[in-house]
Amino acid sequence: MKALVYHGPGKKSFEDHAKPEITAPSDAIVKVSKTTICGTDLHILKGDVATCQPGRILGHEGVGVIEQVGPAVTAFKPGDHVLISCISSCGKCAYCRKRMYSHCTTGGWILGNKIDGTQAEYVRIPYADTSLYPIPEGMDEEALVMLSDILPTGFECGVLNGKVEPGSTVAIVGSGPIGLAALLTAQFYAPAKIIMIDLDDKRLAIAKKFGATSCINSVKRDAVEAVMELTGGAGVDTAIEAVGFPATFELCQKLVAPGGTIANIGVHGKQAPLHLELLWDKNITITTRLVDTVSTPMLLNVLKSKKIDAKLLITHHFKLDRIMDAYETFAHAGNSGALKVIIEA
Repeated sequence: MKALVYHGPGKKSFEDHAKPEITAPSDAIVKVSKTTICGTDLHILKGDVATCQPGRILGHEGVGVIEQVGPAVTAFKPGDHVLISCISSCGKCAYCRKRMYSHCTTGGWILGNKIDGTQAEYVRIPYADTSLYPIPEGMDEEALVMLSDILPTGFECGVLNGKVEPGSTVAIVGSGPIGLAALLTAQFYAPAKIIMIDLDDKRLAIAKKFGATSCINSVKRDAVEAVMELTGGAGVDTAIEAVGFPATFELCQKLVAPGGTIANIGVHGKQAPLHLELLWDKNITITTRLVDTVSTPMLLNVLKSKKIDAKLLITHHFKLDRIMDAYETFAHAGNSGALKVIIEA
């Protein structure tokens, strides 16, 4: 089969690769129909994710059709149309029993990280019964790819961890795909203000269409000053970091109001300063999280009922044999205008 393979920081290739095989009774082999690229894949290529070793097929998102199942798989059969979760969960370990699937002792975020991933024609899914979701008939495949990772990540790590409430004020630093996913799902809770902060006017214009009440270009305007004007000098109840840079995490610390929450979503490959000299007396909560995908069934129902349109996040389409072009487009979003790309296998 063909696959996108990581060969160390800054190195990748689209090449022939052995097709995956069943290695455990709970495995399934899925023929991938559509996948995408995540900002985390770019972090891997920068060398920020030490657990991902050269030779790994990247990708942890997608939909497809089951080709083969192991003898212990009872919830699925060959021919079933499935959504692939970015998190693999055994469902039995101490962390899974706490619904912290991202910390499953033999699973978690392993696809495209510790085991071969979805940017290929076929992928092996461990713990298929608890790591795949059946796709209801008639649902849009492309929209569902957004449910593999980006929507539950924005919702769980940003909105839920950020304690967004009706009437609250929210600032989301980063108007890329993950920030926009947080914006879309924050609206479930009817906050009074959702302020988007970014460097790119095009992305901010998209955020405005998605429901942001205010947009701030931090190149053109001091973001802290602008947020304080919008909040009467108080700051925001929830500051969501959706980039993964030291500067954006520091910005969140300046934006949060006393009693507020800083919810980190971004993948941080470098040390980010924590200014306790500014925060020690402000009753601030700082949260971190890797998506657990506990919200996936709920979000699946939300998409099914058309309460949100996940396809709004998709800007580009590529065939699998053009995945190198897809990476160039996604990695240079400032020029290409890319949010999420769909790759059809």
